[in-house]
Amino acid sequence: MIKELLIFSVLLSACTVCICQVQLNQFKITSSHTSFPDTGRMEGHLYNDILYTTADHYWDSSVIIITPKNFIAKQKVDMIFWFHGWNNNIDSALIRYSLSRQFAESGINAVLVLAETAKDAPDSYGGKLEQKNTFNNLVADVLKKLVNMHVISASDHTGNVLLAGHSGAYRVMADILQNGNIPVNEVILFDALYADTDKFLSWLTAANDHRFINIYTNDGGTFDETKNMMSQIKNLNIQADSLEETDVTPGIIQDNKIIFIHTLHAHNDIIQRPDNFKLFIENTPMLKKLK
Repeated sequence: MIKELLIFSVLLSACTVCICQVQLNQFKITSSHTSFPDTGRMEGHLYNDILYTTADHYWDSSVIIITPKNFIAKQKVDMIFWFHGWNNNIDSALIRYSLSRQFAESGINAVLVLAETAKDAPDSYGGKLEQKNTFNNLVADVLKKLVNMHVISASDHTGNVLLAGHSGAYRVMADILQNGNIPVNEVILFDALYADTDKFLSWLTAANDHRFINIYTNDGGTFDETKNMMSQIKNLNIQADSLEETDVTPGIIQDNKIIFIHTLHAHNDIIQRPDNFKLFIENTPMLKKLK
């Protein structure tokens, strides 16, 4: 019975990908402007007495680029960059959290990008993406690929940029905000605020139109740091909304720039059970709907 259930699960995942491919174009490239390889992990990474080798975990420079088939740039290319957490990779995260399906169902006129970080390893280190200008160069590589695939024209340029990520992705996202050298308009953290709160706050206070969503759990390890950030925002007299997941509506996402959402769902369920990724990206004023 267990074997049969596993086979059914694999087939179901494959069907989900096929459904998304009806609506989406998907490209895979390599870029020298991803996290790895990087000198910081040339000897691998030791965690809980287990060595995660460079060859297996810190050498993949793959980037997945997904666009709606009827995507229209109109001179500006809006992009969502997704960063996975520990013990994941861009391919597994895409399927496990139904990112393609949610992106397709959102109906937004944007590009979804997944850049590999530490592959299948318990590690938040962002490698080269923590360095000055690397993210800027990664965005340029994505645009170049879209031009080569005739999705956009050579005169189109970067529009709104959103960063979204789960769990240990917080570190690479925080460093991109600080060192990426490209404007980021919105950040979405899925149970990911473990540290680097000062970097997120610095970015938040740098412009009045920056948007921030943080959904957090009781036991994912982010509860105390989320409360700390909420307290700091209050002391800065910055308006923010704090509510339970059951009270979230599309209007709340649309109308509030800073939102803290407490959920009773598990750490690995909050992206797609329910479809919060879809809810957040389809209701941000930063992204337009497909025509």
